[in-house]
Amino acid sequence: MDDEEAPLARDSNSLVAAALRDMAAAQDSAQKAWGYKRAAAAVLDLEVPIESLRQSDGSMRKVAHIGPSSTRIILEILDHGRSAIVEAAVAASGRESDVATRHDYRQHFLSRAEVLRALRNPRLGGPRLDQCRGDFHMHSTWSDGADSVAAMAEGCRARGHAYCAITDHSYGLAIARGVSMADLARQHDEIQALNLAAAGHFHIFKGIEANLRADGLVDMTPEELARLDIVVASPHSALRKADDQTERMVRAVTQPGVHILGHPRGRMYGSRPGVTADWPQVFAAAARSEVAIEIDGDPSRQDVDHTLAVYAVAAGCLFTLDSDAHGVDQLAYAETAVAHARLAWVPPDRVVNTWPVEQVRAWAERR
Repeated sequence: MDDEEAPLARDSNSLVAAALRDMAAAQDSAQKAWGYKRAAAAVLDLEVPIESLRQSDGSMRKVAHIGPSSTRIILEILDHGRSAIVEAAVAASGRESDVATRHDYRQHFLSRAEVLRALRNPRLGGPRLDQCRGDFHMHSTWSDGADSVAAMAEGCRARGHAYCAITDHSYGLAIARGVSMADLARQHDEIQALNLAAAGHFHIFKGIEANLRADGLVDMTPEELARLDIVVASPHSALRKADDQTERMVRAVTQPGVHILGHPRGRMYGSRPGVTADWPQVFAAAARSEVAIEIDGDPSRQDVDHTLAVYAVAAGCLFTLDSDAHGVDQLAYAETAVAHARLAWVPPDRVVNTWPVEQVRAWAERR
Protein backbone atom coordinates (compact mmCIF):
# COMPACT_ATOMS: atom_id res chain seq x y z
CA MET A 1 0.00 0.00 0.00
CA ASP A 2 1.51 3.33 -1.03
CA ASP A 3 1.66 6.58 0.91
CA GLU A 4 -1.53 7.99 -0.61
CA GLU A 5 -3.52 4.82 0.14
CA ALA A 6 -2.74 4.93 3.86
CA PRO A 7 -3.25 8.54 4.96
CA LEU A 8 -3.16 7.71 8.67
CA ALA A 9 -0.62 4.90 8.63
CA ARG A 10 1.82 7.10 10.52
CA ASP A 11 1.31 10.78 11.16
CA SER A 12 4.93 11.23 12.19
CA ASN A 13 4.53 14.96 12.75
CA SER A 14 1.80 14.38 15.33
CA LEU A 15 3.89 11.70 17.05
CA VAL A 16 6.91 13.99 17.26
CA ALA A 17 4.83 16.95 18.44
CA ALA A 18 3.27 14.82 21.18
CA ALA A 19 6.73 13.84 22.46
CA LEU A 20 7.83 17.48 22.50
CA ARG A 21 4.70 18.38 24.46
CA ASP A 22 5.55 15.61 26.94
CA MET A 23 9.02 17.09 27.26
CA ALA A 24 7.49 20.50 27.93
CA ALA A 25 5.32 19.03 30.69
CA ALA A 26 8.43 17.61 32.37
CA GLN A 27 10.15 20.99 32.68
CA ASP A 28 10.39 23.02 35.88
CA SER A 29 11.47 26.06 33.89
CA ALA A 30 8.59 27.92 32.26
CA GLN A 31 10.97 29.20 29.59
CA LYS A 32 12.14 25.70 28.66
CA ALA A 33 8.56 24.41 28.65
CA TRP A 34 7.57 27.23 26.30
CA GLY A 35 10.47 26.38 24.00
CA TYR A 36 9.41 22.75 23.65
CA LYS A 37 5.77 23.76 23.12
CA ARG A 38 6.83 26.18 20.41
CA ALA A 39 8.86 23.43 18.74
CA ALA A 40 5.84 21.10 18.89
CA ALA A 41 3.67 23.75 17.25
CA ALA A 42 6.26 24.23 14.52
CA VAL A 43 6.25 20.49 13.78
CA LEU A 44 2.45 20.38 13.62
CA ASP A 45 2.48 23.31 11.18
CA LEU A 46 4.94 21.69 8.77
CA GLU A 47 3.44 20.96 5.37
CA VAL A 48 5.73 17.96 4.81
CA PRO A 49 6.46 14.88 6.94
CA ILE A 50 9.23 15.60 9.43
CA GLU A 51 11.28 12.65 8.15
CA SER A 52 11.56 14.34 4.75
CA LEU A 53 13.68 17.05 6.37
CA ARG A 54 16.39 14.59 7.28
CA GLN A 55 19.60 15.11 5.31
CA SER A 56 21.92 12.49 3.80
CA ASP A 57 24.34 12.76 6.73
CA GLY A 58 21.53 11.96 9.20
CA SER A 59 21.14 15.51 10.48
CA MET A 60 17.97 17.60 10.24
CA ARG A 61 17.42 20.65 8.10
CA LYS A 62 16.88 23.69 10.28
CA VAL A 63 13.30 24.71 10.96
CA ALA A 64 12.30 27.93 12.70
CA HIS A 65 11.57 27.47 16.43
CA ILE A 66 13.10 23.98 16.55
CA GLY A 67 16.35 24.14 18.49
CA PRO A 68 19.14 21.61 19.13
CA SER A 69 17.45 19.97 22.15
CA SER A 70 14.21 19.41 20.24
CA THR A 71 16.16 18.18 17.22
CA ARG A 72 17.84 15.47 19.31
CA ILE A 73 14.41 14.24 20.42
CA ILE A 74 13.13 14.27 16.84
CA LEU A 75 16.08 12.21 15.61
CA GLU A 76 15.57 9.68 18.42
CA ILE A 77 11.94 9.20 17.42
CA LEU A 78 12.76 8.88 13.73
CA ASP A 79 15.44 6.29 14.52
CA HIS A 80 13.72 4.29 17.25
CA GLY A 81 10.02 5.22 17.30
CA ARG A 82 10.41 6.62 20.82
CA SER A 83 12.59 9.06 22.76
CA ALA A 84 14.62 7.87 25.73
CA ILE A 85 15.38 11.53 26.47
CA VAL A 86 11.71 12.34 26.91
CA GLU A 87 10.94 9.18 28.86
CA ALA A 88 13.75 9.88 31.31
CA ALA A 89 12.70 13.51 31.75
CA VAL A 90 9.07 12.60 32.41
CA ALA A 91 10.06 9.90 34.92
CA ALA A 92 12.38 12.30 36.75
CA SER A 93 9.69 14.98 36.90
CA GLY A 94 7.21 12.74 38.74
CA ARG A 95 4.47 13.90 36.38
CA GLU A 96 3.83 10.61 34.61
CA SER A 97 0.12 10.60 35.47
CA ASP A 98 -0.50 14.10 34.11
CA VAL A 99 1.48 13.35 30.95
CA ALA A 100 -0.48 10.14 30.37
CA THR A 101 -3.78 11.99 30.82
CA ARG A 102 -2.77 14.62 28.30
CA HIS A 103 -2.00 11.86 25.79
CA ASP A 104 -5.73 11.19 25.70
CA TYR A 105 -6.38 14.87 24.98
CA ARG A 106 -4.30 14.67 21.78
CA GLN A 107 -6.02 11.72 20.15
CA HIS A 108 -7.13 11.93 16.50
CA PHE A 109 -5.77 15.41 15.81
CA LEU A 110 -4.22 15.83 12.36
CA SER A 111 -0.99 17.65 11.65
CA ARG A 112 -0.94 20.14 8.78
CA ALA A 113 1.01 17.65 6.66
CA GLU A 114 -1.65 15.00 7.29
CA VAL A 115 -4.42 17.45 6.41
CA LEU A 116 -2.77 18.16 3.07
CA ARG A 117 -2.27 14.46 2.42
CA ALA A 118 -5.97 13.77 3.04
CA LEU A 119 -7.01 16.65 0.79
CA ARG A 120 -4.82 15.38 -2.06
CA ASN A 121 -5.59 11.67 -1.75
CA PRO A 122 -7.85 10.71 -4.69
CA ARG A 123 -8.72 7.37 -3.08
CA LEU A 124 -10.58 8.96 -0.18
CA GLY A 125 -14.30 9.61 -0.28
CA GLY A 126 -15.98 12.64 1.16
CA PRO A 127 -16.12 16.19 -0.17
CA ARG A 128 -13.34 17.84 -2.10
CA LEU A 129 -12.17 21.28 -1.08
CA ASP A 130 -13.36 22.74 -4.38
CA GLN A 131 -16.90 21.49 -3.70
CA CYS A 132 -17.29 23.72 -0.64
CA ARG A 133 -19.16 26.93 -1.42
CA GLY A 134 -19.20 28.57 2.00
CA ASP A 135 -18.32 28.65 5.70
CA PHE A 136 -20.90 28.77 8.50
CA HIS A 137 -18.78 29.62 11.55
CA MET A 138 -16.64 32.74 11.90
CA HIS A 139 -16.25 35.77 14.13
CA SER A 140 -15.81 39.47 13.48
CA THR A 141 -14.90 42.55 15.49
CA TRP A 142 -18.48 42.61 16.76
CA SER A 143 -17.34 39.96 19.30
CA ASP A 144 -13.86 38.48 19.66
CA GLY A 145 -12.75 38.47 16.03
CA ALA A 146 -9.87 40.50 14.61
CA ASP A 147 -11.45 41.63 11.32
CA SER A 148 -14.63 43.34 10.17
CA VAL A 149 -17.66 41.64 8.67
CA ALA A 150 -16.72 43.07 5.27
CA ALA A 151 -13.16 41.76 5.54
CA MET A 152 -14.32 38.28 6.56
CA ALA A 153 -16.78 38.17 3.66
CA GLU A 154 -14.13 39.34 1.21
CA GLY A 155 -11.76 36.69 2.57
CA CYS A 156 -14.37 34.04 1.84
CA ARG A 157 -14.91 35.40 -1.67
CA ALA A 158 -11.16 35.23 -2.24
CA ARG A 159 -11.33 31.53 -1.34
CA GLY A 160 -13.91 31.00 -4.07
CA HIS A 161 -16.93 30.87 -1.78
CA ALA A 162 -20.42 32.02 -2.68
CA TYR A 163 -21.59 32.70 0.87
CA CYS A 164 -20.67 32.76 4.54
CA ALA A 165 -22.38 33.12 7.90
CA ILE A 166 -21.12 35.66 10.40
CA THR A 167 -21.59 33.94 13.76
CA ASP A 168 -20.33 36.19 16.51
CA HIS A 169 -20.72 35.00 20.09
CA SER A 170 -24.09 35.54 21.76
CA TYR A 171 -24.52 37.89 24.69
CA GLY A 172 -24.39 35.02 27.20
CA LEU A 173 -20.66 34.49 26.63
CA ALA A 174 -19.27 37.69 28.11
CA ILE A 175 -15.71 36.35 28.20
CA ALA A 176 -15.75 36.34 24.38
CA ARG A 177 -17.32 39.81 24.20
CA GLY A 178 -20.68 38.36 23.25
CA VAL A 179 -22.73 40.73 21.10
CA SER A 180 -25.80 42.41 22.58
CA MET A 181 -29.11 42.30 20.74
CA ALA A 182 -28.83 46.04 20.08
CA ASP A 183 -25.40 45.57 18.50
CA LEU A 184 -26.68 42.54 16.62
CA ALA A 185 -29.37 44.72 15.03
CA ARG A 186 -26.67 47.14 13.89
CA GLN A 187 -24.62 44.24 12.54
CA HIS A 188 -27.65 43.06 10.59
CA ASP A 189 -27.96 46.50 9.01
CA GLU A 190 -24.32 46.24 7.97
CA ILE A 191 -24.84 42.75 6.53
CA GLN A 192 -27.92 43.88 4.61
CA ALA A 193 -25.94 46.73 3.05
CA LEU A 194 -23.10 44.40 2.08
CA ASN A 195 -25.53 41.93 0.52
CA LEU A 196 -27.14 44.70 -1.50
CA ALA A 197 -23.73 45.87 -2.69
CA ALA A 198 -22.78 42.31 -3.69
CA ALA A 199 -25.81 42.22 -5.99
CA GLY A 200 -26.25 38.45 -5.73
CA HIS A 201 -22.60 37.57 -6.34
CA PHE A 202 -22.04 36.76 -2.66
CA HIS A 203 -24.38 36.30 0.28
CA ILE A 204 -23.78 36.82 4.00
CA PHE A 205 -26.12 34.91 6.31
CA LYS A 206 -27.03 36.62 9.58
CA GLY A 207 -25.78 34.17 12.17
CA ILE A 208 -24.82 33.71 15.80
CA GLU A 209 -22.80 31.25 17.83
CA ALA A 210 -25.21 30.79 20.70
CA ASN A 211 -23.81 29.54 23.98
CA LEU A 212 -25.13 26.13 24.97
CA ARG A 213 -26.13 26.13 28.63
CA ALA A 214 -25.76 23.19 30.99
CA ASP A 215 -29.45 22.34 30.51
CA GLY A 216 -29.01 22.00 26.74
CA LEU A 217 -30.82 25.20 25.79
CA VAL A 218 -29.09 28.13 24.16
CA ASP A 219 -28.76 31.48 25.90
CA MET A 220 -31.24 33.28 23.63
CA THR A 221 -35.03 33.46 23.52
CA PRO A 222 -37.09 31.98 20.66
CA GLU A 223 -37.94 35.52 19.55
CA GLU A 224 -34.25 36.43 19.38
CA LEU A 225 -33.37 33.26 17.47
CA ALA A 226 -36.08 34.07 14.93
CA ARG A 227 -34.14 37.16 13.82
CA LEU A 228 -31.25 35.00 12.59
CA ASP A 229 -30.64 32.97 9.44
CA ILE A 230 -28.14 30.53 10.97
CA VAL A 231 -27.77 29.54 14.63
CA VAL A 232 -24.72 27.56 15.72
CA ALA A 233 -25.25 26.11 19.22
CA SER A 234 -21.90 25.40 20.88
CA PRO A 235 -20.85 24.16 24.32
CA HIS A 236 -18.37 26.41 26.14
CA SER A 237 -18.85 25.11 29.69
CA ALA A 238 -18.78 21.79 31.60
CA LEU A 239 -16.11 20.57 29.17
CA ARG A 240 -13.89 18.82 31.71
CA LYS A 241 -16.61 16.83 33.51
CA ALA A 242 -16.61 13.06 33.23
CA ASP A 243 -20.40 13.00 33.75
CA ASP A 244 -22.52 11.82 30.84
CA GLN A 245 -24.09 14.81 29.06
CA THR A 246 -26.15 12.97 26.46
CA GLU A 247 -29.38 14.64 27.59
CA ARG A 248 -27.79 18.09 27.25
CA MET A 249 -26.62 17.45 23.70
CA VAL A 250 -29.86 15.78 22.57
CA ARG A 251 -31.80 18.76 23.85
CA ALA A 252 -29.46 21.06 21.93
CA VAL A 253 -30.08 19.38 18.58
CA THR A 254 -33.84 19.18 19.07
CA GLN A 255 -34.30 22.82 20.08
CA PRO A 256 -36.29 24.80 17.48
CA GLY A 257 -34.25 27.52 15.82
CA VAL A 258 -30.89 25.71 16.06
CA HIS A 259 -29.25 24.76 12.76
CA ILE A 260 -25.78 23.51 13.66
CA LEU A 261 -24.23 21.80 16.68
CA GLY A 262 -20.90 23.62 16.86
CA HIS A 263 -17.65 21.95 17.97
CA PRO A 264 -19.83 19.33 19.70
CA ARG A 265 -17.32 17.95 22.19
CA GLY A 266 -15.68 21.26 23.03
CA ARG A 267 -12.33 19.50 23.23
CA MET A 268 -8.99 21.32 23.07
CA TYR A 269 -5.64 19.89 21.98
CA GLY A 270 -3.63 18.71 24.97
CA SER A 271 -5.74 20.48 27.59
CA ARG A 272 -9.29 19.10 27.82
CA PRO A 273 -11.26 16.10 26.57
CA GLY A 274 -14.58 17.83 26.07
CA VAL A 275 -18.11 16.53 26.56
CA THR A 276 -18.80 12.87 27.32
CA ALA A 277 -22.02 11.62 25.71
CA ASP A 278 -23.66 8.74 23.92
CA TRP A 279 -22.78 10.27 20.57
CA PRO A 280 -24.68 7.81 18.35
CA GLN A 281 -27.82 8.76 20.29
CA VAL A 282 -27.05 12.47 19.87
CA PHE A 283 -26.38 12.03 16.16
CA ALA A 284 -29.62 10.09 15.67
CA ALA A 285 -31.56 12.95 17.26
CA ALA A 286 -29.70 15.49 15.11
CA ALA A 287 -30.47 13.54 11.95
CA ARG A 288 -34.18 13.45 12.78
CA SER A 289 -34.16 17.21 13.38
CA GLU A 290 -32.04 18.03 10.31
CA VAL A 291 -29.52 19.77 12.57
CA ALA A 292 -26.05 19.66 11.09
CA ILE A 293 -23.04 18.32 12.99
CA GLU A 294 -20.08 20.65 12.68
CA ILE A 295 -16.54 19.58 11.98
CA ASP A 296 -14.69 22.58 13.39
CA GLY A 297 -11.39 23.01 11.56
CA ASP A 298 -9.58 25.12 14.17
CA PRO A 299 -6.35 23.09 14.54
CA SER A 300 -6.65 23.15 18.33
CA ARG A 301 -10.25 21.83 18.16
CA GLN A 302 -10.73 19.49 15.15
CA ASP A 303 -14.16 18.71 16.56
CA VAL A 304 -15.76 16.34 15.70
CA ASP A 305 -12.81 14.36 14.39
CA HIS A 306 -13.00 11.71 11.66
CA THR A 307 -13.28 8.80 14.11
CA LEU A 308 -16.43 10.27 15.67
CA ALA A 309 -17.79 11.63 12.40
CA VAL A 310 -18.23 8.09 11.06
CA TYR A 311 -20.98 7.54 13.64
CA ALA A 312 -22.73 10.71 12.47
CA VAL A 313 -22.45 9.45 8.88
CA ALA A 314 -24.06 6.15 9.93
CA ALA A 315 -26.87 8.06 11.68
CA GLY A 316 -27.67 9.97 8.49
CA CYS A 317 -26.55 13.38 9.76
CA LEU A 318 -25.99 16.56 7.82
CA PHE A 319 -22.61 18.23 8.33
CA THR A 320 -21.01 21.65 8.14
CA LEU A 321 -17.27 21.98 7.62
CA ASP A 322 -16.22 25.27 9.16
CA SER A 323 -13.17 27.35 10.00
CA ASP A 324 -14.29 28.93 13.30
CA ALA A 325 -12.08 31.75 12.05
CA HIS A 326 -11.41 34.74 14.28
CA GLY A 327 -9.64 36.58 11.46
CA VAL A 328 -9.21 36.41 7.71
CA ASP A 329 -5.92 34.58 8.15
CA GLN A 330 -7.77 31.70 9.84
CA LEU A 331 -10.33 31.01 7.12
CA ALA A 332 -8.00 28.30 5.80
CA TYR A 333 -8.76 26.31 8.97
CA ALA A 334 -11.76 24.96 7.05
CA GLU A 335 -9.27 22.77 5.16
CA THR A 336 -8.73 20.75 8.34
CA ALA A 337 -12.48 20.20 8.60
CA VAL A 338 -12.62 18.99 5.01
CA ALA A 339 -9.72 16.60 5.66
CA HIS A 340 -11.58 14.99 8.58
CA ALA A 341 -14.73 14.74 6.45
CA ARG A 342 -12.79 12.96 3.72
CA LEU A 343 -11.26 10.53 6.20
CA ALA A 344 -14.75 9.80 7.53
CA TRP A 345 -16.14 9.41 3.99
CA VAL A 346 -18.89 11.96 4.62
CA PRO A 347 -21.18 11.96 1.55
CA PRO A 348 -20.70 15.33 -0.20
CA ASP A 349 -24.44 15.83 -0.66
CA ARG A 350 -24.86 15.77 3.13
CA VAL A 351 -22.36 18.60 3.58
CA VAL A 352 -24.39 21.82 3.76
CA ASN A 353 -21.34 23.83 2.63
CA THR A 354 -21.58 22.15 -0.79
CA TRP A 355 -25.14 23.33 -1.40
CA PRO A 356 -26.15 26.37 -3.46
CA VAL A 357 -27.34 29.35 -1.47
CA GLU A 358 -31.02 28.72 -2.29
CA GLN A 359 -30.84 25.20 -0.85
CA VAL A 360 -29.09 26.47 2.27
CA ARG A 361 -31.78 29.09 2.75
CA ALA A 362 -34.59 26.53 2.34
CA TRP A 363 -32.97 24.21 4.90
CA ALA A 364 -32.42 27.05 7.36
CA GLU A 365 -36.03 28.18 7.09
CA ARG A 366 -37.28 24.68 7.98
CA ARG A 367 -35.58 24.93 11.37
